[in-house]
Amino acid sequence: MEKDSVIESSSTLVHKENKKVLIITYYWPPAGGPGVQRWLKFVKYLPDFGIQPIVYIPENPTYPILDENLVQEVSEKAIILKQKIFEPYQLASVFSKNKTKKISSGIIPNQKKQSLLDKTFLWIRGNLFIPDARVYWVKPSVSYLEKYIVDHNIETIITSGPPHSLHLIGLELKNKLNVEWFADFRDPWTTIGYHKSLRLSSFAAKKHKFLEHQVLNSADCIIVTSKTTKIEFEAITSKPIAVITNGYDTEQVGKQTLDTKFSLAHIGSFLSERNPIILWESFTELIQEIPDFKFHLEIKLIGAVSQEVLETITRFNLDPYVNNLGYVSHHEAIVHQRKSQVLLLIEIDSQDTKSIIPGKLFEYLVSNRPIIAIGPEDSDFAEIIANTNTGQFVKYSEKMKLKSVILDFYNQFLEGKLQSNGIGLQKYSRKSLTRELAQLINPKV
Repeated sequence: MEKDSVIESSSTLVHKENKKVLIITYYWPPAGGPGVQRWLKFVKYLPDFGIQPIVYIPENPTYPILDENLVQEVSEKAIILKQKIFEPYQLASVFSKNKTKKISSGIIPNQKKQSLLDKTFLWIRGNLFIPDARVYWVKPSVSYLEKYIVDHNIETIITSGPPHSLHLIGLELKNKLNVEWFADFRDPWTTIGYHKSLRLSSFAAKKHKFLEHQVLNSADCIIVTSKTTKIEFEAITSKPIAVITNGYDTEQVGKQTLDTKFSLAHIGSFLSERNPIILWESFTELIQEIPDFKFHLEIKLIGAVSQEVLETITRFNLDPYVNNLGYVSHHEAIVHQRKSQVLLLIEIDSQDTKSIIPGKLFEYLVSNRPIIAIGPEDSDFAEIIANTNTGQFVKYSEKMKLKSVILDFYNQFLEGKLQSNGIGLQKYSRKSLTRELAQLINPKV
């Protein structure tokens, strides 16, 4: 790489007593979506605990979603390092920019409806780029960071995935320099919801497992976002595993006037696999059974929505009640969370996804709006909702319960009494969670 391809920004001087930590992440402003929030907020608060964050990111990434407003949230105390990246998505977009963008963001077409081009892209993604299409960033990053770590006397590095290829950067640096290494898994690796959709060959599947095993057994400490992922990883490694969930931050959003309609808002990517037939059936039946329900109902879709979900909504004749707003900025998403009558949280109906705790859940918790969550049995987020008294969880097999919950919330809406009364929420604040992280990095904190 050319020297001028490396950019270092240090708007503040590093206090000599602060412990320096190198954070290697792909998603960073102006990237939008939930993947960017975790480390953006950790970096914001780490200096409060005597830790200087040095963030290494790609200089020319291919982000499926952009949110320029998030650039303003980057801490002035962070040192930012950038290095150019080559991504095959940039070449694949010549054939279909829309398809590569959707696959990059995790929106994979239903297997029965995949075109030949869909199948080709998925096979290439799963079998030629292992663990993912950012793998070509590993070698140049190791080459640059190896020298930077030595020159700046850095003792601790953190890698965050997905993309899990970033953990391979940590693996190489650990082997070369024996630095202290924390591997942060925002999502699982081989059990993540879309992994089985990648049309993996036997060789590719084994390679993923091999690399996952290497990373989990080479890092000094593993950080995960849910207790189920911790249990899964404990079957693979004896290394210490810490659970630090995602969380909520103080947002500069004023008090919102609630929607006049009985609005139920889904915020975030609405994947094909998350298509909750019981929800659409419940709406259709309540429209037929409750005379005025159709006059009040509004289904708000905020974020990327798969074509399969939209087609299902049409099939159930629900289009007149849908307000499809598409992707909005994080700030606007917070506004909608606080003005919508009910918030929808939907996860794929699979045992592989019971460990997934969507990042938006924690913002939902402090929105003062009740949550209806639909997911697989024993979902980790069901326990959080129950413990915080912020809504109702329903399994995919419980349509009658779902109808009852919607009807109960609807009646409270008619009476002007619909709200959420959350308890024990402070533990999920970004600052509290950063304190947990800081104590892992420096037990003296």
